[in-house]
Formats: sequence, C-alpha cells, structure tokens
Amino acid sequence: MGRLTAIVLGSAAGGGYPQWNCLCPVCRLAWDGDPRVKARTQTSLAVTADGKTWTLLNAAPDLRAQIAATPPMHPRGDTRASPIAAVVLTGAEIDQTAGLLTLRERQPLTLFATAETLAALADNPMFDVLNRDIVARREITPGARFELPGGLTAELFVAPGKVPLYLESGKPETAAETGANAGVALSAQGARFVFVPGAAAVTPALAECLAGADVVLFDGTLFTDDEMIASGIGEKTGRRMGHMPINGADGSLAALNGIGGRRIYLHINNTNPILIEGSPQRRQVEAAGWEVAEDGMEIVL
Repeated sequence: MGRLTAIVLGSAAGGGYPQWNCLCPVCRLAWDGDPRVKARTQTSLAVTADGKTWTLLNAAPDLRAQIAATPPMHPRGDTRASPIAAVVLTGAEIDQTAGLLTLRERQPLTLFATAETLAALADNPMFDVLNRDIVARREITPGARFELPGGLTAELFVAPGKVPLYLESGKPETAAETGANAGVALSAQGARFVFVPGAAAVTPALAECLAGADVVLFDGTLFTDDEMIASGIGEKTGRRMGHMPINGADGSLAALNGIGGRRIYLHINNTNPILIEGSPQRRQVEAAGWEVAEDGMEIVL
C-alpha cells in the first residue's frame, strides 16, 4: 500500500478564475495576462492510497478539462477504462455535482454522499443519465466511517453551511448543521487528510474534526465578508452564501490558528486578492502558515 496522495484538480470557487464574465480588479489581472495570477478551475480533488485507483472529491463542471490536464486520471488498459472508481460529494451545489454528467459513459463508479445530497440528485432527472445499475449511489451517515477504493478510509462530517442556491426558499439558514453541507476526512497508513470546501463558521465540533489532521484544505472563498459588495459585482456577503471570510476577528485565519498541520486554502472566489502572488492579503495568509491551492498541486502524506 502506498501513501495517501491528493491532486488538486481545481482550486477556485464557482465560476472559476477568471470568471468568464467578470472584470473585477482581480479578474482583470488574469484577462490582462498579469504573471502574478494563475487561472484556476472549480474545486475538485482526486485522492488515492495505492496510486492506481482514484476517488474524486466533488465533481466540478470543469471535470472533463481537469481529467485531460491530469495524466493519472487518463484512461488506461481496456478500450474503455478509467482509474476513477468513486466520487464523494460534500454537497449538491452546481459546482460540486455538474461534473457527474461528464461521467455518464457507462463507467462503473460508486457515488458516496449524505441523504440530503443524494435526495437533491434524485430530484433532478438529468442525473439519471448515470445508470444506477452501473453507478451505485451509497448513502453515508455523517460520522460513520466507510471504505473507498484505492485503500482509503473516509468519513463525512457536518460543516456549518446552507442548502444549494437552487434549493433556497424564503430566508435560508446560512450556518445550519445538516447533511446538506459536509466535509470529508480521509486516512491511510496513519495519515489524515481533511477537505472542507465550504464552512460558514468554525464550531467546536468542526475544530475537533480538523485537529490532528496532517493536511487541512479549507474554505478560502472570500478574504473579507463584504468582498463581493465592495468589488461591485454582487449583493451578498460571504456569510450569506454560507462561507466565512478568511480575515477578521471571526474569520477562518483566526479561528483555525494552531489547528491542523499543513493548512491550505482552496475554493477561492474570483474576487479574492489572495489569488495575487505578493499581494498584502497573500502575504498575510502565508505569514500565518497557510498555503494557497492551485490547479495541479500534488499533496503526498
């Protein structure tokens, strides 16, 4: 058995970076070819412990391009065969699930998710293109351990957040602790890896899940809560969208101080100045011991 390995297929929030229709100050740098920024696709990871059989953590809309850009994900062996054997979903947002439609070519897979996420998929007939005789759907209870192909043990756990945008009604609860928003912990050969692409707050329970992890990949959507409003491209705060900011007394930088080993921000919104190498915000997170994920980053424990 090999070491737990993760490849960051995509590291941006919904819409990617630069976002296709955005000329906010951070996106404008990318459109202008500024070397301080790098393009990023929407967040998805590939993980393995044997180097042969891989599991995806979320299936971004960019999944087809992500597979093409990542040689370990390329088909091998028979006429039609993929090293991707499973997908774990942390929620049912578009940027977490749309890539499932790329996996519809009768490839045997197992789909792992909470009851809430599987219900959202079941309510959308488009996902029926994933033939249930070939793509098994397995409901996971938060807190229960389960085995993944490739030698990994996994656990889904609840993270404060909200239901997908398309399921909102009235005034949604943006920091609810339900199976609609989860993180995933992976372990192999004594190593522990935690992936939390969306969190509205760091509760004691969430902090406990992160404590002792060798690597934590955590929600880095916005640097400040009002970032989208200040950029003039949106009317919602980060917390309204179910994402706590990085900065501030109640931001993730302060809340996670000293928690976990190697710490990496991902799911980074196109407005977030930590995308700019050398920016004051980037220097601030790096000085606090954090890294900023980019597409193609490989993590070996």
